[in-house]
Amino acid sequence: MPSVREFNLPDLGEGLTEATVVRWMVAVGDVVAVDQPVVEVETAKALVDVPCPYGGVVTARYGDEGAELPVGAPLLTVAVGASEEPGQRGGASGNGRTGEGETAEGETHAPGAATSTAATSTAATSTADAADSSGNVLVGYGTAGSTGRRRRTRAVDGFLPADGQPAGSVSTAPPPAPPAQSPPAGPSPRTPRQGPVPVISPLVRRLAREHGLDLRRVTGSGPEGLILRADVERAARSRTEAAPAAGTARTDAVPAAVQQSQQGTGRAPTRIPLTGFRGTVADKLSRSRREIPDATCWVDADATELLAARRAMNAHGAAHGSGKISLLALLARICTAALSRFPELNSTVDTDAREVLRHADVHVGFAAQTPRGLVVPVVRNAHALDAGGLTAEMSRLTESARQGTLTPREMTGGTFTLNNYGVFGVDGSTPIINHPESAMLGVGRITEKPWVVDSRLAVRHVVQLSLTFDHRVCDGGTAGGFLRHVADCVEQPAVLLRTL
Repeated sequence: MPSVREFNLPDLGEGLTEATVVRWMVAVGDVVAVDQPVVEVETAKALVDVPCPYGGVVTARYGDEGAELPVGAPLLTVAVGASEEPGQRGGASGNGRTGEGETAEGETHAPGAATSTAATSTAATSTADAADSSGNVLVGYGTAGSTGRRRRTRAVDGFLPADGQPAGSVSTAPPPAPPAQSPPAGPSPRTPRQGPVPVISPLVRRLAREHGLDLRRVTGSGPEGLILRADVERAARSRTEAAPAAGTARTDAVPAAVQQSQQGTGRAPTRIPLTGFRGTVADKLSRSRREIPDATCWVDADATELLAARRAMNAHGAAHGSGKISLLALLARICTAALSRFPELNSTVDTDAREVLRHADVHVGFAAQTPRGLVVPVVRNAHALDAGGLTAEMSRLTESARQGTLTPREMTGGTFTLNNYGVFGVDGSTPIINHPESAMLGVGRITEKPWVVDSRLAVRHVVQLSLTFDHRVCDGGTAGGFLRHVADCVEQPAVLLRTL
């Protein structure tokens, strides 16, 4: 007889505490094999395919695509040892998705509650579980060997339906018929209910907080009065629509044109949660501005000779069957040479110990635009690579970034960042330091401009270089010396030969 096993979102490493469901790979009723990927989630660091350590039939899924789940929250339940029968897939939706906390048959499950039936309440054995499960698949959880003990089903938030079963348990009795009347259109005008609030989903609670709603005044349309996401959204819309109506009497004497200018379109602003990857970026940039006393200096440089040197290198490479050298790789090589002369900028600040940590190795991060937004892959030990090696590694990391397959290690540990914002067609910027680093070099677009060469006016390829640095690790003289050395290498690439 099959036993029902619950698979929770595992610890994905790197201190990550939550993930967002991007795409479900299985539907309720599907048969899954041991260690088969079942869902794609997005963490603050990367996209991850999560494999299920159990083999069997999927009986429930938790969380819509786009829902944010904490580590340890239920992902799905699997009937271990069950075989697929013709009736098992009848309730699966055409697109393979089910609602939050719902099975394909419309039964409601509480996240965290074990799914069971009368037939499987005591039939599971540790031998069967072990045969259909794997060992450690991801960080922080393992399934090798079952104790044979069943999880005790508990009430969620203290809420128990009238029949005495915890919310989320599956009964063999048919579900109660839905109420004849339609659910209320907004917050209930009656006195707030006493006792526990019948809410299961954390998403429902979060939506209520965002809209400033008191859940004790919201009437649920789910089984036994369970408050669903639709109830909260309906209550929020009702309150938004009621607000302009309350102010109509006060604006009757105001001309219509003035009323329209004061009220605008009446449409509510769009709320975009700062979660997952975007939330991590926001936190890091805010911390950089809050902790680092940064300053920026910049200089225009004549990049004509650097472009000519690159053309010569690529022509030589083509003749000998080697790949092209990218301009970003040349700039990275110039930066590693400059950091060897000005190591103060290859540092981090330990605020607790009040110490500056000067790093011996140079790990260069570079900004890369992807469909997910701006990410910063890191070339480790960049000081040990030549221009060809830097080009190859940057190309590999850029492709991984666009595919969303960068590992957390490939996005952390940088000691210096290179930001080529010239690809956006802009000349200059004041970059925000990638915390906890101490400096970032920004590179603008290379464009033709009038330039004085040997006391004569000429048209040259000019680029603006900007350096933002942590004023705690060095003063302006050091930062200016670094930037001037970079500019000299750009204008006269032969200067770089002195450091090779």
